[in-house]
Amino acid sequence: MKYCRLKPSISWVILLFFISCTSIQEQKEKNHGPLRVSEINPRYFTDDRGEAIYLTGSHTWNNLVEMKSTVDQKDFDYPGHLKWMMKYNFNFMRLWAWEIINWDTSANREDDSQNLTVYPHPWARSGPGNAIDGKPKFDLTKFDETYFNRLKERIELAGQYEIYVSIMFFEGWALQFSPNAYENHPFHPDNNINGISGDIDGDGKALEIHSLENGDILTIQKAYVKKIIDLVNEFDNVLYEISNENHPQSTDWQYEMINFIKEYEQNLPKQHPVGMTFQYKGGSNETLFDSPADWISPNPEGGYRDNPPVGDGRKVIITDTDHLWGIGGNEPWVWKSFFRGLNPIFMDPYDGKVLAKHLNSDWVEPLRKSLGYTRQFANRIELISMKPDTVLASSAYCLANIGNEYLIYLPKDKTVEIDLSGITGDFVSEWFNPRKDEFIGGKAIKGGSKIFVTSPFDTVNVILHLLKNDEK
Repeated sequence: MKYCRLKPSISWVILLFFISCTSIQEQKEKNHGPLRVSEINPRYFTDDRGEAIYLTGSHTWNNLVEMKSTVDQKDFDYPGHLKWMMKYNFNFMRLWAWEIINWDTSANREDDSQNLTVYPHPWARSGPGNAIDGKPKFDLTKFDETYFNRLKERIELAGQYEIYVSIMFFEGWALQFSPNAYENHPFHPDNNINGISGDIDGDGKALEIHSLENGDILTIQKAYVKKIIDLVNEFDNVLYEISNENHPQSTDWQYEMINFIKEYEQNLPKQHPVGMTFQYKGGSNETLFDSPADWISPNPEGGYRDNPPVGDGRKVIITDTDHLWGIGGNEPWVWKSFFRGLNPIFMDPYDGKVLAKHLNSDWVEPLRKSLGYTRQFANRIELISMKPDTVLASSAYCLANIGNEYLIYLPKDKTVEIDLSGITGDFVSEWFNPRKDEFIGGKAIKGGSKIFVTSPFDTVNVILHLLKNDEK
């Protein structure tokens, strides 16, 4: 028998083809379609697999655009940030937009405020002429492809880590509160060559930029939104957010943008969830619930900080420390939110280079770790069948598939009463202590009545898992 050796060039072609096919196949196996609200359990998203997808994670201000106090400061290490997120078992981030060119952080109650140069921006700075900051003026009819290439690359890389990304289109907090914000906005007439002025009422704030009052601005904004949608429509790990903490009078504009996105994506291969987040300052949660958005992030009203209301399925609720504290939150809040059918996320100071340089971070690690632990439980239990219940357990924090599986949180007491009346069969029990990352097997529990169960740990803030024993 004769053996024929392939020429090296042909061998490498075949090898590269094989590797390419394998890579494509692996990517296809990871792609399960974009998120959509679950019809079975609308507190959560799902995809083509039909499972509940619980979202949790953290986000930081400069994860899309650079925010630098000095020109020699290093760029944000986005790949390193994704690896850091994986360490905590996170699967979600908000990817921040920032409309103003320079950000004076004194309005953020910083001990040592700084002026941050923000770039790149969606529109090309091609001039002619210079803007207020001395750099070329914006041409609002032309896009800066640097911005959009960066956006696409970051979405794609996050997808490789199986992290979902909410793309923030607009940002409303800075225009309201940052000093000289309008003078630092592309829609100031001295900053663009197009004759665009966002200050319709002449009060110097230009909050009308995020309204329906100027048709020319709305046209520019919709062209920008379409550009992003066309750019990222192929990706499954995308969600949209209209604007961060815009003023309450922006409601009609935000509703218009939500409907515009939904209508535009109907003619594209994929449709992605659209979110509306708390309007600061003075916005109402009911405005969010009444919106056409798929997901929302509420403000503290109704107890979302200390005793969150049960998610009733009207919207997927991504409860965010950014809208509840600003920079804040705590470990019990994470668990309480999870057990009420919500999806908690953390506004993370991260490395302190933007805000919160001198913040005492002792509370941060338990909060971050608990977010990851909740996701671990979400993947461990049959979450699609679990509903929040405030009565079955005396602690008032329970996720239950009645008769089959119970997950119970004990924030204050070591002993909990569980109502298993009318339930037949035995249950396997297991305890978890988030502070020690420790599981301990518990005693077998028999259904049929109300029972008291005591934690084996010395501390409170523990979790009990009951699962029907089908072996008998």
